[in-house]
Amino acid sequence: MHAPVLTRLAALLAPVLLASVLLSGCNETTPSAQAAPKKPLSIGIVQIVEHEALDDAVKGFVERLDELGYREGVEVTLDRQNAQGDQATLAAITGRFVSNDVDLIYAVSTPAVQAAARATRTIPIVATAVTSFERAKVVKTNEHPGGNVTGVSNIGPIAEQLDLLLKLTSGKKDVGVLYNPAEDNSLFQVEVLRERARELGVSVREVAVTSVNDIQQVVASLRGKVAGLWIPTDNVIASGSAILAKSAADAGLPVVTGDLVFVQGGCLATVTISHHTLGRMTAERAVEILEGKKKPGDIPVARQETSRIVMNRKALALLGEKAPAGLPIDWIE
Repeated sequence: MHAPVLTRLAALLAPVLLASVLLSGCNETTPSAQAAPKKPLSIGIVQIVEHEALDDAVKGFVERLDELGYREGVEVTLDRQNAQGDQATLAAITGRFVSNDVDLIYAVSTPAVQAAARATRTIPIVATAVTSFERAKVVKTNEHPGGNVTGVSNIGPIAEQLDLLLKLTSGKKDVGVLYNPAEDNSLFQVEVLRERARELGVSVREVAVTSVNDIQQVVASLRGKVAGLWIPTDNVIASGSAILAKSAADAGLPVVTGDLVFVQGGCLATVTISHHTLGRMTAERAVEILEGKKKPGDIPVARQETSRIVMNRKALALLGEKAPAGLPIDWIE
């Protein structure tokens, strides 16, 4: 090819080559143009008081979140708060969650979910360690919550708990019940217990406990008046489970409770569910909400269907009793 022809061809191609270079440059992504890292979601966690059952519910929740791809400090930030039994503190905590515009609130206990529901009607709330969501007035119905609250109930097999207590007291039909009347969850459980007791012809003596400091005196006052004690999943009494266990042993009274934390604290027995499992179940509902798959109001309140008998061997020995024959029992030594 002759030189003049080459020169003319180069002149013709030059603009095309220049445009190609410019376009390729435009398609390159510079560091400043790259998408910013996705901001972690935020969850506010609040529990009414510190005791092992509620702590386990939080542990199970965080554990299951991690398994589902929501690692703390990576995909999600967790603001963990404890009201230490104080209602004003509880209101302040939930109010701060709302001010911080968290993506979701995890409320652990009936007072906690009630405070959260009062604080916001828009931020999704999932809860557990709540005996009756309906009784707490945070959902329309368990099947169709209808608002911004859902979760997993911690109600246990109360009829089975009473049946176990009667076996441990050789069928004696006088039962003492301790509970905090300020807790809706406790009131609901006592109502269920009363109904079962009525069916079995059992006499129930109810005594209010509004502070851990009341436990020792209340238990002592029941000595010789009842054959044994039944305790619901009551947050005030759970905080003093060791005091309850010692007081009951001194009074010679077997204690059957609604939660494992009491037996771990030295009480005799429970037919219970696992708060760790409840926390895991609640996390699964939280993820459905965070991923936009469902709204809280469309997720029915769930409950754990399985339960187990757990007994404290030392407590049994102190009472000089024998375990009922033929029952599958998990022992705490």
